[in-house]
Amino acid sequence: MLRASAGGFGAVAAEWLMQREAMAAAKAPHFAPKAKSVIFLFMVGAPSSMDTFDPKPALKKFEGQPLPPSFGKVGGQFTDGSNPLLASPWEFKRYGKSGLPVSGLFPHLSECVDDICFVKSFYTESIVHAPAMYQVHTGRILMGWPSMGSWVTYGLGSESDNLPSYVVMPQPEGTPEGGTPCWGSGFLPAVHQGTLLRSGPSPILHLKPPAGVTPERQRRTLDLIQKMNAVDSAPGDNEMAARIASYELAFKMQTSAPEAVDISKEPEHIRKLYGIDRKTTYDFGMRCLLARRMVERGVRFVQLYSGGGPVSMQWDAHSHLKANHEKMCGLTDQPVAALLKDLKQRGLLDTTLVIWGSEFGRLPTSESGNGRDHNPHGYTMWFAGGGVKGGRSLGETDEFGLRGVGERYHMRDFHATILELLGMDQNKLWYLHNGRQEKLTDFGGTAIRGVFT
Repeated sequence: MLRASAGGFGAVAAEWLMQREAMAAAKAPHFAPKAKSVIFLFMVGAPSSMDTFDPKPALKKFEGQPLPPSFGKVGGQFTDGSNPLLASPWEFKRYGKSGLPVSGLFPHLSECVDDICFVKSFYTESIVHAPAMYQVHTGRILMGWPSMGSWVTYGLGSESDNLPSYVVMPQPEGTPEGGTPCWGSGFLPAVHQGTLLRSGPSPILHLKPPAGVTPERQRRTLDLIQKMNAVDSAPGDNEMAARIASYELAFKMQTSAPEAVDISKEPEHIRKLYGIDRKTTYDFGMRCLLARRMVERGVRFVQLYSGGGPVSMQWDAHSHLKANHEKMCGLTDQPVAALLKDLKQRGLLDTTLVIWGSEFGRLPTSESGNGRDHNPHGYTMWFAGGGVKGGRSLGETDEFGLRGVGERYHMRDFHATILELLGMDQNKLWYLHNGRQEKLTDFGGTAIRGVFT
């Protein structure tokens, strides 16, 4: 009826209502979900699996020697495969009731292994950062496809009417190599793209109204803008409808967003838990705390980046592996462990899926004598909360950590697992684009059932 009304405003109003519903209204999952929300902790630049969660004693035994001929000549982006093996400079110990191994890089996270399921044989199909990032985030190595956060909010909507359904918190120093396509909506309605959130008094740029502008005056201004947009907007213009919906959401966020990012009422022991009282862990600790506050308030998907901008602020250890990983772990270990502990003590870990991962791993051979090149053939990511069975290790790599052996997991499997935990059938979550029913998992992945059964 609105679409058929005269003057064009009815059509725009109809589009806006549908966009607003898509953005804010919670939708029914396909089956009973184990998780309601997701916090994706992405380590930009790629940590080394054999130096973090996948110990390889053989590297110590054969350090300085080339890979055995049976492995073939496997190079990275900057190495040709002739480089010698490099042992890990860190000692591994077993922790928790599960006795899972963790390197000395993670003194805090090691306390949480019984809540974590490590999957050690993921692989991607590019040795270059940006395409590999796109594959992890969108399922494809090319930019322009919807991110998984966009797919999740498209499928489930949001439980919050006053905050974005999909929040992104990048490293203050800059974005990852993949840039904004890592949280873009692609061909899905634009309303499903990620919303950048910054810490501090202005979490979203240009959100605060000018001095002297009352809510009533702003409401009238917004109504006028909507009427002006209706004058030359065509029916079905979801970009315009998304813009109008974003204005409405921004109007509501002017009161709700400042409260959501205001940690002044958080008790001192919580701030210390996240490391907000220390310069080293302040930034990532603050963002992890904000992630908890977001899901607590109904945000569906939170994407949080460790690393971005200059190479010195990434996990990209082509040289000086020891210094690089000790720095990056020093910034993130305590905050990530705090996030898991805090969610658990509040009863939120049961319904919040926490994922830790990157675009690929690193080679067991050396680069520059003390670093490692990119390795997409087998690497570790982990899951916790949201129905995940903790204290488990699935998949494995060969004796040197070069390739996944036995059961290997593609990004389609990664995404299928996440959708399964959220109660979504990967084959029913689709969008008609260019005559094809496009899906996050493309022609289909296999959920890694050992993660949650």
